[in-house]
Amino acid sequence: MNFTVVGMRFSSLFAIVLFLLSVSSFAAIDVYQFSTDLERVRFESLTSELRCPKCQNQSIADSDAPIAKDMKDVVYAMIIEGRSDYEIKDYLVARYGEFVLYRPEQTGVNLLLWYGPVGLLILAILGAIVVVRRRSLLSEEAH
Repeated sequence: MNFTVVGMRFSSLFAIVLFLLSVSSFAAIDVYQFSTDLERVRFESLTSELRCPKCQNQSIADSDAPIAKDMKDVVYAMIIEGRSDYEIKDYLVARYGEFVLYRPEQTGVNLLLWYGPVGLLILAILGAIVVVRRRSLLSEEAH
């Protein structure tokens, strides 16, 4: 009976070790080969500036999602082709929308989003000043 318990424990431990070893093989690190350090720096910069559409609050550099890997592959291929940062971002925005940019372009409707809150704050302050002045004028007239 003792042999059976020891044998079962050993086989359970062996199965757990095999499982852990097989799981670690899925945690592969993407390795991209660049001919110059400038290309590597551009790749790191671009992948940290682009947002993962699936993860939403992670850059594609930090994300393990399959779509982030696809985007990194596209950025890598376009850098190797000699495309500019602007062309790469423009391609990805055309494909995934402006959501992929952490810093969207300040044009059109985006200007309202960027500067609208400041404009509303200024209007609120001006409105408060007008109300206070009117009340003080009305209170002076009443006396």
